[in-house]
Amino acid sequence: MKDKYELDLDEKKEHLKQCQEEKNFKSCYNCESIFNCLVRKNFVDAVYASMSKGKTGGFDF
Repeated sequence: MKDKYELDLDEKKEHLKQCQEEKNFKSCYNCESIFNCLVRKNFVDAVYASMSKGKTGGFDF
């Protein structure tokens, strides 16, 4: 069963995919708004939250 962080990540990932499809991109790297994009920022934030389960601090890779 997915936790709230994984569910949020799934939602943000879907928004990102929809945006890419609307712009006919396979990646955000082709978009001129990559560094100012709220959809991408929300997705990246959700990735980190999913990895840390909401706890702050660094990651050990």
